[in-house]
Amino acid sequence: MQMDWIMGLLGGLLIGTGGAVYLLINGRVMGASGILGGLIDGSGRATATERIAFVIGVFAIPTLIVALTGTVETHATSNILVLIAAGLFVGIGTRMANGCTSGHGVCGISRLNFRGIVATVFYILAGGVTVLLFRHILGLI
Repeated sequence: MQMDWIMGLLGGLLIGTGGAVYLLINGRVMGASGILGGLIDGSGRATATERIAFVIGVFAIPTLIVALTGTVETHATSNILVLIAAGLFVGIGTRMANGCTSGHGVCGISRLNFRGIVATVFYILAGGVTVLLFRHILGLI
C-alpha cells in the first residue's frame, strides 16, 4: 500500500512524457481513441505504422512488466457483465466527447485546451456517478 502512490506517480510521469514526446515528434495529440480509431476506420492510413506501434506498446509493456515483476494487483471487478458494460459505456462516451482521457485529460489540460478541460470535468463526474450507482446503490462492483 505504501508503494501505490509511487507507482501512480511513475505511471503519470510516463504517460505525460509519452504525450509530450508524441506531440513534439509528430505534432499531434496522443489521444489513444483517435490513434486506434484511425486504424479501424482507415482515416489513419498515412500514419498506420506509428499507430500500430502505439497499440502494440499499450498491450506489450504491461505484459512485459507482469512477466518481470509477477502478478499485478488490480481492483477491477470479476463480474464479466460489468466489465463489458463498462467497456461499452467508455466507448460510447469517448465517441460522444470526440476523444478519451489521454487526448482530453492528459494532453488537452496540459495545453489549456478548453474543450479538453470541459470533457475531462464531465468524464470525471460521469465516473463518480457510475461508481455511486454500480457500487453503492446496485452493489454490482
